[in-house]
Amino acid sequence: MVINIQYQKMPSSESLNKLLLKKLHRLGDKYSWVIKANVLFKEEHDKSGEDNICEIELSAPGPRMFAKSRSNDFEKAMAETINDLKRQLEKRHDMFVRH
Repeated sequence: MVINIQYQKMPSSESLNKLLLKKLHRLGDKYSWVIKANVLFKEEHDKSGEDNICEIELSAPGPRMFAKSRSNDFEKAMAETINDLKRQLEKRHDMFVRH
């Protein structure tokens, strides 16, 4: 799986990259048909304090999958986004198995 990571309005983080790569490689090992992941981390000033956003778009057979989460911490936002994608991947996998 090819992984593209972008940071918008913030400096890049090596520790965040390592954690993200570890989680995405785990997904890629389980779902080998995932081709590419585009990841965007960005900061937006929000009144609620949840101004750290993680967006991930996965390319796979069929329509692209997308998830976005916002939190007060990038690690939390990333974990929520990846959990959303896991659910989408499981549904897609179930479709593949049935057909």
